Amino acid sequence: MSAVHAPARTRTETGAVPLAVLRIVTGLLFLWAFVDKAFGLGYATQPKNAWFSGGSPTKGFLSRVAVGPFESLFHDIAGAWWADVLFMAGLLAVGVALVLGIGMRIAAVSGAVMMALMWAAEWPPARHTSTGEATMSTNPLIDYHVVYALVLIVLAATASGVTWGLARWWNDLPIVRANPWLR
Repeated sequence: MSAVHAPARTRTETGAVPLAVLRIVTGLLFLWAFVDKAFGLGYATQPKNAWFSGGSPTKGFLSRVAVGPFESLFHDIAGAWWADVLFMAGLLAVGVALVLGIGMRIAAVSGAVMMALMWAAEWPPARHTSTGEATMSTNPLIDYHVVYALVLIVLAATASGVTWGLARWWNDLPIVRANPWLR
């Protein structure tokens, strides 16, 4: 007797929808961070500290860095206009790219760099801050910044923008065809 088998699906077909959902949710995570910091919705950013109210999206976080070999560097750039603009532009651009499924390669690289810098600012390998207090780090290497960076890379590597995204249209634009790094 031979068993009847359902048609096999490829890994790409099976994973396309979950990857599209992961892409969109991750994009919304970046967009939420942008909106909260820009308008001060009262979650991570209070209204008086909103970027559009004259606050700095980098000053609070970077000025409180109290650990790691880049502590003084992060203090020096905390609140700098160019750091604020680059950070906010990065959050917005990566979020839009992910939600729309376009520019996935550049979004993955720039988002991963942003996550690496934020990882360095929190410096999980340290057990103690520069003042001697416990950092409460739960893992000396892998934290959520590393996971987000890996998610971005996986989303770009698997062409997740094709499902529920505009990747096919985007990738067919002449400028994108001439410059594959824009895919």
